[in-house]
Amino acid sequence: MSKGSSVTSSSTEPADRTRQFLGDPNCPICGGVGFVRRDLPVDHPDFGKSAVCTCRQSQIAQTERQRLYRLSNLDAFQNMTFETFKVQGRLGLGEAQLRSLQFAFNQAQQFARSPQGWLLLMGGYGSGKTHLAAAIANQMVEIGGSTLFVTVPDLLDWLRFSFEGGDTSLEQRLEELRSVRLLVLDDLGTQNATPWAEEKLYQIINHRYVNRLPMVITTNLSLNEIDGRIASRLQDPDLVTLLEIHAPDYRSPVSDEGRSIISSLALLSDRTFGSFSLREYEKLPQEEQQSLQKAFGATTAYAEDPQGWLVLMGGYGAGKTHLAASIGNYRKAMGEDPIFVVVPDLLDHLRATFSPSSNTSYDRRFEEVRSAPLLILDDLGTQSATPWAREKLYQLLNYRYNAKLPTVITTAQRLDEIDPRVRSRMLDKRLCTIYAITTPPYLAGASSPARRKPSTRRSDG
Repeated sequence: MSKGSSVTSSSTEPADRTRQFLGDPNCPICGGVGFVRRDLPVDHPDFGKSAVCTCRQSQIAQTERQRLYRLSNLDAFQNMTFETFKVQGRLGLGEAQLRSLQFAFNQAQQFARSPQGWLLLMGGYGSGKTHLAAAIANQMVEIGGSTLFVTVPDLLDWLRFSFEGGDTSLEQRLEELRSVRLLVLDDLGTQNATPWAEEKLYQIINHRYVNRLPMVITTNLSLNEIDGRIASRLQDPDLVTLLEIHAPDYRSPVSDEGRSIISSLALLSDRTFGSFSLREYEKLPQEEQQSLQKAFGATTAYAEDPQGWLVLMGGYGAGKTHLAASIGNYRKAMGEDPIFVVVPDLLDHLRATFSPSSNTSYDRRFEEVRSAPLLILDDLGTQSATPWAREKLYQLLNYRYNAKLPTVITTAQRLDEIDPRVRSRMLDKRLCTIYAITTPPYLAGASSPARRKPSTRRSDG
């Protein structure tokens, strides 16, 4: 590049009075003009043309970043960056939860460096999905890529406003969404699912699918709860990277007292496998003794690796609640965050959300229970058998059945007394194992337990 003296001001007045410094006034190359003429041969196509000085290039880049930031809709999320994301999550997280967060963080960073394909972030409320999605969008804007970050309900409101005569036509809005370099859709599934809303959302997603345009999507739904047309595209392994974040709500403390749904584990902290009695000192019939031993073996094995559903059936005082609570306490000691709740209490918690004085919404409380990493439902069947109660329990268990979430159920009912919809899921041997404890109630003060550790062998059942 030539020296700044090769650039002349276009002003006819003295330069020291009227010069508009487009670049750095102290720049030794352009003298603040912002442009230079390069020393090129006369036959070069750029001979005589001005070039932007290096001192101004950074200013232009900053201006462009500000413009992209305004267009990105990231004002409320500007502090959500990779630097502010707590990879370790909250204190007390288990090893599996920490690995889940770390893996999601690494994958999100990798995607941000080179946005290709789609990134689907799945997890419960407060698990960190939105933070990671916003961090990707913020980094994209920082490197100069056009980005739009929008929650799905806001997106549909935006489109409805345009359709009803807003400043921008619906087609212009749709074109922005279809063609932006990176589109981030937050909270897919929380929108009002009217036919019009579903159709517009599908049009946007399908366009980006057909054209393989980068996109980040967050949702707390399972794939089978999402519109089938969209779900089929989200399951394309050639385009979509799926990240499931198995972590509890960042905004809630780990302790049971911090829950909006009250787990009863704090009241049952003494119910452990070590304090459980197999009643060898009682002269029980062999069949009854074996039923208790099989249930004990199954629950200790389940506690080490919770998979599928475990149902404990038997009369009152047979030991079902003790074994179920032992599973919860064992997983809690491993740093996880199970929910243990008696079914009538659960329904009372849900009903309480309808009170004007409730600080927790029904949707949040219900979601907290149905998506818990481990849910233990004690005394199924003792609840008030109202249509509302039966429907809520079915919705809860049907979700966990479809999502294959670890669930422990205790009940004193016979199978033929249980809601047929729930019973059919319990009888699915691919997911659920049932153990019947046929022993009579424990005698008060008769226990003489031996301390035991969870077995690594699963009972034959």
